[in-house]
Amino acid sequence: MFELCGHRIPPNEKKQIVIHPNIPDYEIPATVICGGGEGMTLLVTAGIHSGEYPGVAAAIRLARELDPAGINGRLVLVHSVNTSGFWAKSPGRVPEDGANLNANYPGNPQGGAGDRIADYFVRQVFPQVDFIVDLHSGGGMEPLTPCLFFPAAAGEEVRRISLAAARATDIPYLIASTAKTGEYSYAAQQGIAGLLLERGSCGLCKEEWIEAYCRDLRLLLAHFKMLALKKPEPICSKKVYGETIYLSAEDRGLWYPQVEENRMIKKGDLLGYMEDFYGKRLREYRAEDDGTVFYYSGGLAVLQGDPLVAYGLERSVES
Repeated sequence: MFELCGHRIPPNEKKQIVIHPNIPDYEIPATVICGGGEGMTLLVTAGIHSGEYPGVAAAIRLARELDPAGINGRLVLVHSVNTSGFWAKSPGRVPEDGANLNANYPGNPQGGAGDRIADYFVRQVFPQVDFIVDLHSGGGMEPLTPCLFFPAAAGEEVRRISLAAARATDIPYLIASTAKTGEYSYAAQQGIAGLLLERGSCGLCKEEWIEAYCRDLRLLLAHFKMLALKKPEPICSKKVYGETIYLSAEDRGLWYPQVEENRMIKKGDLLGYMEDFYGKRLREYRAEDDGTVFYYSGGLAVLQGDPLVAYGLERSVES
């Protein structure tokens, strides 16, 4: 019998549940699938950034389509973590307190809504799982090419397990991350391997992105021997980036990007420039080294500190 957040699910059963974190009337929808065979427990979360929709739709679809009879171990699919943000049409943050759940762990049981959600997952969910897959997309004005992040700041065993799983997906760019306060990255510090996947962008929810995410998740389930695929699935070649530049605005202005996602850039290339309301050029941003653009801000208005471009350095690529 598998127990999670006050729910008990026997083998060979699929159950739709509602998770109630330490917030009055807050409800997080989830599905638990307990297979008949022995295996690990895999957690899939979507909607941590509530305006990133493809992962939410993919978690719902996979929960509907998978049969417990074909699963070994246990699969927990959390359809939308930041539920209040989803219904408020917030692009990313928890609307009650403005928390960013991708940078809010381990949280605080006495804090605001974001702190309480993070703390609840740390205490009630993390101890029950062996691996975490967190589904994201480019933000509302952020074109993005498919990429993923694996924990590089955790222990060697966590890094090894995570990177092996990353290679099993159909995502071409694997990015070593030193983050420590996001959901999967904090869990990695506690010895739980995991990945953060990125597909889709600009607040859209295209069918191709939903289905690609479902395929990634099936490939991961097969990698962990939790699901038998009917036939071998071809996957793309991979590049592992050991160093990524996250370029941020040095001041407020009107931003004109000169890059596109999934494009190679050379050292010294113009990435974009900032102007004021009268068209006076305030600043130019150029590439520090040869690299590949993962995502960039496509919006005109940017504030100091806003993200502009993220690109992986080619000199840091591993096979």
